[in-house]
Amino acid sequence: MAGGLALAMVAAVPTAAQAAYYNTYTDLAAAPDTSGCTGVQGFAAGTTYLYSVKTNTGSDTVAVIYRVNKTTGERVLMRNGTDDTSTNTWLGHGNDITIVDIDGQHHMFIVTMDDDTDSAQVVRLRYDGTTYYYAGSYQVRLNGAVLAPSGIDRAAVNSTAITFMFKKGKTIYNGSLPLRASSGTIEVTKAFTLQVDDALVNGAVVPDLGTFDPQGFFYDETTKVLYNPLTKENRSIVLVYRDVTPATTGTAPAATDLSFRITSSAYSAFEIEGVGISDGKLYFNTNRANSSGAADGFHVFNGYVAG
Repeated sequence: MAGGLALAMVAAVPTAAQAAYYNTYTDLAAAPDTSGCTGVQGFAAGTTYLYSVKTNTGSDTVAVIYRVNKTTGERVLMRNGTDDTSTNTWLGHGNDITIVDIDGQHHMFIVTMDDDTDSAQVVRLRYDGTTYYYAGSYQVRLNGAVLAPSGIDRAAVNSTAITFMFKKGKTIYNGSLPLRASSGTIEVTKAFTLQVDDALVNGAVVPDLGTFDPQGFFYDETTKVLYNPLTKENRSIVLVYRDVTPATTGTAPAATDLSFRITSSAYSAFEIEGVGISDGKLYFNTNRANSSGAADGFHVFNGYVAG
């Protein structure tokens, strides 16, 4: 479905009393398997383009990056300009992406989920158009021990440093990095925990929500809102947390008046891997499959505009 728009109605229409509940989406582009890479992983939404990592699931030794125009659905397999190939070997599981501009150049910071002491937990790529280049790698440590986060997002950027939020399970950590450092260690501290159990989705508790798999996340530093996707088989839920900052402590409660859910009858697997806001819309990527095989893609929730 690359390049086209297809409306996918996947659940009942919400009632007027539950208007802040979104359960339909539009397909923007497919994310097909290529070069042995079958698993959709990290996601980021830029001003014009959406980005997604795809890896060779199981070994996580090879990755590709797709770029999709969020308006037209035009898809490009990005080029590894460092090695002059269409694949790379740097990203591990490549589970989440955040975009940071440094000195007028675009960069992706990507978490590898590699918990080996000698390996990088974060890799930085510089990109220009549809070509990216290896630009740095970093180790992440919590009280001297390796922390291999599954989520990353920028919380603040100034003239000298980048402050990140990292997520592992339900816990958010803070860490910072000199703006132009190409290597080093990111020392993190625990910030707060995300409420998942007993969170309300369309006004009701999902009994088994605590058994859903955590994925990447997105933090909107301009509105102080965090979006947290969780998946299980053909169900994906995005919980929302308002008024959170790197200074937040304790447990952040999930919003009771805003939630997102896809329960797919068309796909036996419907896993939202990452989410991102661009121009107020909530975009996401999926690992998606039915009896015909994989149908991974890029999508947007219908109707939602972030305030």
